[in-house]
Amino acid sequence: MGTPVVIGIVVLFVIMLLSMSVKVVPEYERGVLFRLGRLVGPRGPGLFLIIPFVDRMVKVDLRVITMDVPSQEVITRDNVTVRVNAVVFFRVVTPTDAVVKVLDHVRATSQISQTTLRNVLGQSELDELLTQRETLNQRLTQIIDEHTDPWGVKVSTVEIKEVELPEQMKRMMSAQAEAEREKRAKIIHAEGEFLASKQLAEAGAIIAKEPTTLQLRYLQTLTEVASEKNSTLIFPIPIDLISMFMNKYGADKK
Repeated sequence: MGTPVVIGIVVLFVIMLLSMSVKVVPEYERGVLFRLGRLVGPRGPGLFLIIPFVDRMVKVDLRVITMDVPSQEVITRDNVTVRVNAVVFFRVVTPTDAVVKVLDHVRATSQISQTTLRNVLGQSELDELLTQRETLNQRLTQIIDEHTDPWGVKVSTVEIKEVELPEQMKRMMSAQAEAEREKRAKIIHAEGEFLASKQLAEAGAIIAKEPTTLQLRYLQTLTEVASEKNSTLIFPIPIDLISMFMNKYGADKK
């Protein structure tokens, strides 16, 4: 009776050891292996064996992590207080460094992103923050990536999401934009008046050289007015217009 129990215990112990020895790591992860506290190296993907109670494995995710940077209060170089938030895209490229050289690479990346966001935007003016966002994004990406590189973390993109301005600044910018639109409208109107005056001057010069064109324009005006049937207009006919036709008729009779 005792022997089967012992055999059962041994078999159960062996099964437990095998289950503890067999490790499976997916394609998007790596296992960082430590043997008696010493770093052995990364393992995976796939199936491999470890020594129970001797080896310890830490899994590291290699997929891109999307991290929101909390809204930060920033004073720009021209002394305007704004609140800015951002998003950071990064991933682990060296699993051993991400485990050995930093306690929590996600939290560390978050903290350095917040600090860098305040520092970089604090050195920029408000106009740069609103109009040159792509340049600021590239600068943030470069600086944060330099800090996270020793941790085996690669920062691929940093995007400023939202810039929250004080209400007074919004009203000032709205008034400035309205004044700029009025300025452009006045300039366009003045250019139109200038071009129209040039056309009128050229038309006047042509009429002065050829008086007949004035009569033709008069007849064209009659045709345009006659097409309107909702009113009755009475206007005199210039004697010059009648004499022109009578002179033509007399010449034909001769």
